[in-house]
Amino acid sequence: MDTLLPIQDRGGPAQPLLLATGLRKHFPVAGGLFGRTTKVVRAVDDLSLSVAKGETLGVVGESGCGKSTVARLLIRLLKPDKGTMVLDGDPVDEPHGITVNELRRQVQMVFQDSYASLNPRLTIAETLAFAPRAHGLPAAEARERVRDLLSKVGLDPANYATRYPHELSGGQRQRVNIARALALRPRLIILDEAVSALDKSVEAQVLNMLVDLKTELDLTYVFISHDLNVVQYLSDRVLVMYLGKIVELGPVEAIYGNPQHPYTRALLSARPSMDPRKRTHEAPIQGDPPNPIDPPSGCRFRTRCPFAEDVCARVEPPLADAQFQAVACHMRVAGSGHSKAMAA
Repeated sequence: MDTLLPIQDRGGPAQPLLLATGLRKHFPVAGGLFGRTTKVVRAVDDLSLSVAKGETLGVVGESGCGKSTVARLLIRLLKPDKGTMVLDGDPVDEPHGITVNELRRQVQMVFQDSYASLNPRLTIAETLAFAPRAHGLPAAEARERVRDLLSKVGLDPANYATRYPHELSGGQRQRVNIARALALRPRLIILDEAVSALDKSVEAQVLNMLVDLKTELDLTYVFISHDLNVVQYLSDRVLVMYLGKIVELGPVEAIYGNPQHPYTRALLSARPSMDPRKRTHEAPIQGDPPNPIDPPSGCRFRTRCPFAEDVCARVEPPLADAQFQAVACHMRVAGSGHSKAMAA
């Protein structure tokens, strides 16, 4: 009998599967006398999000905006400097809550580098059986689970179980990583650029496989990618990050159909078009993101925003609701003092 049974829903569909509040992660930068820490990189700054059961939350933004740091905070590969996390009603790593090990029983992660994620000295079967065996699953049941996992990700157990990582293609290795993430029967899988290194035809196959697995196993995804088209295909909601902050959050149809934040509009307008009549003749957004060691005051996007005004430098915009979309922009806050804002 399989002793690693799936964990049941405890709080009902209305309760978020994962709720993070006020997450902060700053990395110290040595540079003072005797290497003392004088400054910090503000990778993630007071970020709050929720992930509903059964949904796919897409996370997008430029390189260096904090997407991967958020992923590592959610699975506690990094410990936040501040903030709390709740998994289906249970506080994480707090008194009367669940431990980090119990969190990782229910939350797994797939990384971008499919080869570096695997031990080159272990066969695929040994890799997939490791976590179930560590959690007490008998050897015979672990072998059966390995065969089942390989079948689920489209790899024939008879051909792939005894192979080593270097004998597989990039797409096959990433399928193995996805199978390993499923080995403990988690409820939430965080995919950090999991398909960005794959050939486009292989990427499409893996994406379709993820959609099928989500339905079959009742999974929830946090899907992090710089590819806006892939995020649009896979996601139910989209979270847009800029310099460690959320600038916009809402349903995928709203974000892609009617973006409210200037940064979101710039990202979407930068997508290449197949229509030669819609070629981009000038960059939709100018310059590089500011240094996260010393981010701009107020709105962090103001140094690149064509609509920036004095209030943008003085006051940080709240993440305000706007037609089911949460937007951090003074133009969307009534009475904010911005010339384009509505009157209070």
